[in-house]
Amino acid sequence: MHLQGRRVNDRAARVIAILWLLLLAGVVFAQPAEPELGHQLNPVKEPVPAPDFTLRDMDDRAYSIRDLRGSVVMLNFWATWCPPCRHEMPSLEALYRKFSGEAFTVIGINEWEDPDLVFAYMGDLSVFPTFPIVYDRDGDVSVAYGVKGLPTTYLLNRNGDIVYRAVGGRNFDHPEVEKTIRALLEERN
Repeated sequence: MHLQGRRVNDRAARVIAILWLLLLAGVVFAQPAEPELGHQLNPVKEPVPAPDFTLRDMDDRAYSIRDLRGSVVMLNFWATWCPPCRHEMPSLEALYRKFSGEAFTVIGINEWEDPDLVFAYMGDLSVFPTFPIVYDRDGDVSVAYGVKGLPTTYLLNRNGDIVYRAVGGRNFDHPEVEKTIRALLEERN
């Protein structure tokens, strides 16, 4: 009888040890929650003409700043390896859809990556972006814009001037961001 009680205690101790190890493994390997994204767009001191570029999307359609004059434009520099880029992508899509039919567009500028890799990445996102994604494969456009880190976003007025900038992930689907865009849309040249 004493031997049987010892077996039960050994099993219970093993089960407790296994549960304890699983709990520790969960703590060690748990993915941290994504930090909440801010929404602040920083006004530039003096509006600056946006450097012109022509970049192509996956379907070889060309996009240039020159052709978008008259519209408010949000340029978002990003890459697939950038966690905050992934985190902000659904809010960019929501903003793009909210202003559809108005003189506003979002252009996602992917940095240094192959279009096939980007296309596969897009399929893994919670929301598939419908705004244009263009490719700056050699990084010349990011150099012209002074991009120092990803994501970096610029907001251009109807004249093609940079008027706001944000470095780091943002929640673009925010009333303050919408208010800023609405004010730019209502500006008269």
